This record gives sequence, structure tokens and C-alpha cells, in this order.
Amino acid sequence: MLYYVSGPVTVLEPGLAVIDCGGVGYACRTTSYTLSALQVGEKAKLFTHLNVREDAMELFGFYDMGELNCFKMMLTVSGVGPKAALAILSQLSPEKFALCVATGDVKSITRAPGVGPKLAQRIVLELRDKINGMAKESGGVVPFLNDTPQAGVVSAAGNAAEAVKALSVLGYTPADAASVVAKLDSALPVEELIRQA
Repeated sequence: MLYYVSGPVTVLEPGLAVIDCGGVGYACRTTSYTLSALQVGEKAKLFTHLNVREDAMELFGFYDMGELNCFKMMLTVSGVGPKAALAILSQLSPEKFALCVATGDVKSITRAPGVGPKLAQRIVLELRDKINGMAKESGGVVPFLNDTPQAGVVSAAGNAAEAVKALSVLGYTPADAASVVAKLDSALPVEELIRQA
């Protein structure tokens, strides 16, 4: 229904950003990553997902399409609601989440508040084949992580994916390379990620 909202940011609170669109304030539930990219008074554009339940309608907003697509993918897992998906994306970037799922790193997913080991295992079980399949089809990169970033935002997804590809060429299995790269700071340049891995 709503693809994005665009306008000045009027309110920032933990887990919430309000965007003024033509005199109407849209309250968007969001992640810590998105909140860190916003400033009150500055213009912003958030890609949205409208969640409709019997007792509520909630709008979720994300700074880039990769984060939104990752959020939507998590909602396909039984037992994962918007609150858990936001908690995970506040702890892990979309690229680190994809690497955790691909390598079965349940422990990193359980660091999100309200996400226990059973739910994390279910997420890995239900999404591993989907993420690995997407990576195989696109030559080692999960497509939703490779979207063009917003102006002024560094794309760490490309760096992590490039490092995994390079390590694979050097003879490491993609799973081994992904598990090591997932533990590193994905904002580092590709060369430094490869060296540290």
C-alpha cells in the first residue's frame, strides 16, 4: 500500500521515527541502524512495510531496500513477528544476518532481545536454503543485499560479499569464508576483510 514515506524527520525515539509527509506525521517502527542514519529536522526517505492485524495497523520504515527485504524475508518464518525481526535487524546488519543464516550461526541471532535459541534455529532452518539458493543463482551474492545504497550510506554488503568471493577463489569453501567474514567488521575495505579472514 505505502512504498515509502518522505519528508522531514520530526520525532526520533528508540525504535520509532516520525516522518512528516504533507502535514501528516507517519510513525514508523524501525531499527537502530535506520535511526542512526536519521536526524530531527533533516529530510529522510524510509521504505515501508504496513503490517495489518485485527487490533492494529503498524508501519515499519527502513533506510534502504536491503533492510526492508531482509525484514520481509524474516516475517515468512513461522513464529517470527515484526518485533522479533526488528530486534534482529537492530543487532545484525542484513549482510551479517544472511551470513549467520548461511553458516548456521544461531548464537549471533540469539543476541537480539526476545529471540531464544529455538526461534533462532527455526530461522536458520527455514531461511538457509532460500539464502544459499539466492547466492548460488547470483554468483555468491544474496540479491537483496546488493541494492544500491542511499546517498551518503556506505554499502558494507558489497564488501563482505566480495571478500567471501575472493576467499572462495583462494580455495576456501564459501561456508567457511562466510562464517569467518561474518565475525569481522563489514565496513572494512575488501582487502582488509580478506587479510583479517
